[in-house]
Amino acid sequence: MKKIYIAGPDVFEQNSIEIGKKLVSLCEKYGYIGLYPLDNVVDFSQPKHKIATDIFKANVKMIQESDIIVANLNAFRGKEPDSGTVWECGYGYGIGKEVYGYMQETKEYIESFSAEEKREENGMFWDNENRFIEDFSNPVNLMIAHSAKVIQGDFETVLKTLNGE
Repeated sequence: MKKIYIAGPDVFEQNSIEIGKKLVSLCEKYGYIGLYPLDNVVDFSQPKHKIATDIFKANVKMIQESDIIVANLNAFRGKEPDSGTVWECGYGYGIGKEVYGYMQETKEYIESFSAEEKREENGMFWDNENRFIEDFSNPVNLMIAHSAKVIQGDFETVLKTLNGE
């Protein structure tokens, strides 16, 4: 059976363990083995830096053992996906894994800015901090959009897609 690394900010939710169990169970339902980051065993009695290092190494190992990365790319703490999740996608892509992302809404990124949050000059858009807003008709930054197949829906939608449903 192929292994799926389950990436996303779900690990920060209060019910993250239950979420992980549900996602792993969905993997099994569709014929995959789900690898959820919080399934790693980490000693939390150590100094914070050592805990962080252990989490990083354990997650990298899981990604290496997986065949597929499925990532929650919904906006997290702002307009962008979780930066750790984006790193996991990039790393997975870089080592030759299939990468899929799911989003509830896949409208173009530029559309996530209200009229008050952007201005147009000569066909280019700028935010209120005078930073260029990428406008390549993708729901996420072009680097993710070109390294992951981004699907509108949820985790199960991706599993159905993987199975040709």
